Amino acid sequence: MIQQNICFYDIEEVLSSSLQSHQTLHIDLSWKEIDYKGASALCFGLSNCTNLSNLILDLQSNQIGDEGASDLGSGLGKCTNLSNLKFDLYKNKIAVFGASGLGSGLGKCTNLLNLELNLEQKQFICLDCDTFEIQK
Repeated sequence: MIQQNICFYDIEEVLSSSLQSHQTLHIDLSWKEIDYKGASALCFGLSNCTNLSNLILDLQSNQIGDEGASDLGSGLGKCTNLSNLKFDLYKNKIAVFGASGLGSGLGKCTNLLNLELNLEQKQFICLDCDTFEIQK
C-alpha cells in the first residue's frame, strides 16, 4: 500500500479529517493562537490514529500551556505504533507540570525510536520547592 504524505495547516481541517487511516502525518499549526482547549481537541483526534507511525507536529508560538501539553502527551501516548515524532512546542507557555505530563504520555509510546522535541519557551519558569515562589 502506498501511503501519501498528508499535511494540515488548519485545526478545523485536522479535526474534521479521518485521521485513523494515516501512517504519516504533518500537522503545522504554528502561530494559530491555539489554547489548551484546541490542544485537547487535537489530542482527542490524534488518540484515534492507531496506524500512525510518523508524525511531524508543529505547534510553535501558540498558547497551549501546561494543561494542553499534558493532554497532548495523553493523546500521543495512545498512538501505539508511533515510531518517529518531530514535535515543536516552542513558545507555548509550558512550565514544569506541562513538560512532566507530556513526558508521561510520550513514555507510553513504546515503539518510539526517534524523537525530536523542542520545548524551548520564551521565559523559563521555575518553582522553588521550598517556598513555591515563581522565579524568572
